Amino acid sequence: MVRHEAGGAKCHPASRLAFAREACDDRGMNDMQLGVLLWNQATDWPSYLAAVRRVDRLGYAHLWAWDHLYAIFGDPYQSIYEGWASLSAAAVATERTRLGLLVGANTFRNPGLVAKMAATLDHVSGGRAILGLGGAWHELEHEAHGIEFGAGFGQRLDWLDESVAACRALLDGQTVTSAADGHYRFRDLRHAPAPIQVRLPIMIGGSGERKTLRTVASYADMWNAMGPLDVMAHKVDVLRRHCEEVGRDPGEIEFTLGVKVTIRDSEAEAVRVWKAAMEHNRTPLADVDSDDTFWNGTPEQIAERLAGYVELGFRTAITEQPAPYDDETLERFIGQVKPLVDRA
Repeated sequence: MVRHEAGGAKCHPASRLAFAREACDDRGMNDMQLGVLLWNQATDWPSYLAAVRRVDRLGYAHLWAWDHLYAIFGDPYQSIYEGWASLSAAAVATERTRLGLLVGANTFRNPGLVAKMAATLDHVSGGRAILGLGGAWHELEHEAHGIEFGAGFGQRLDWLDESVAACRALLDGQTVTSAADGHYRFRDLRHAPAPIQVRLPIMIGGSGERKTLRTVASYADMWNAMGPLDVMAHKVDVLRRHCEEVGRDPGEIEFTLGVKVTIRDSEAEAVRVWKAAMEHNRTPLADVDSDDTFWNGTPEQIAERLAGYVELGFRTAITEQPAPYDDETLERFIGQVKPLVDRA
């Protein structure tokens, strides 16, 4: 728990307001936004940077990186780049794409430090940062690095709620002091400079019904979730109930769907390409066969699957793309699937 105090009038230069207006103008009421998460494992830096630049040139709304210290698909000890450092480099290499972690591991860093890093990324990128946060789940990387993992997922979600509250206050120019019974120990904490954005958005990843979705309802500007259509329909209902309880309009929260698409002229060819990518990532097919977020097919098939989620309110889709990065899928997802969804 934290106590927030007003930190004085917050200055919003004209550049911040102009960026906010531009972000709103870029998206029509019927347009679906698309983002890309480039798996930052099993790759080399030149390949990663080339894919970052391609995502930006193609016009994707945002670019994401994982926040993991070990690889999370296949062999955990294969190469993986750190998320925040990757985003900072991507900020310099891009012009329009927004940047964030999908999602940051709350356990890795003090949330005061995280808020400072997010504000810094916002300045490096000219006002394009998104702060992604989640409870964290990968126990092996915590044990190996000596990072506190907590007594269980419930406790980590309590830490997350406290952390997000502190980050929101710091990014908004407030002063933060921790409550006596809190996990963190902030005392008269305040930051400068403020982010370039009037309100630097916070993305919360996860769908836990009792704690995570309540944190989403209380603080999030964006929510990331993934799963079968019927499950997501239920999660949306739960989130709406939490919003009602905390007095929040759910329309203020951008629903983002997590998928992993491979697109070709036939489903069989898409599956072939996907299998090759899994082999490159040292990931046995048996480990991912039950993962229904891998969507392999034609542009029409992908658009048809997205349609049901759009009806639930998911107007943003973020595809995770494994190395070696698939230029054809990147081009066809935004160039062919998006127009099909927008016209539906």
